[in-house]
Amino acid sequence: MPNNLLAEKVSLSPSPCLRRVKALEDAGIIDRYVAVLSPQAVGMNLTVFVRVWLTSQDADTTDHFSREASLLPEVMECHLMVGDCDFLLRVMTTDLAAYRQFQTRYLTRIKGVKSVKTELPMQTIKQSPKSH
Repeated sequence: MPNNLLAEKVSLSPSPCLRRVKALEDAGIIDRYVAVLSPQAVGMNLTVFVRVWLTSQDADTTDHFSREASLLPEVMECHLMVGDCDFLLRVMTTDLAAYRQFQTRYLTRIKGVKSVKTELPMQTIKQSPKSH
């Protein structure tokens, strides 16, 4: 949103509004600005959630998996979990065949991966552009 519109919405003049936004950025409260793309418009028609179990939960194994998963462009989110699985990933690909290739060529070949289970969502009810 342009600063002049934001200033109007919060009943400030543009200069003080810009200073406040800059202060929020400097304090780390505003982490970043993002563009939210339509997955279908860029050919990413399939979103899956992948539960990953590792051979061990020691720091070397989890750190290695974290680094490797972060390098894979198909992985939109990677979460270290407490509970049944070790990691939960949100993965986007063009279709199920592309996901299968990603799983067999990359994901299951990461050292320390014991097994993966893939969940297919039926419908997205809510999705926020927030991250972290």
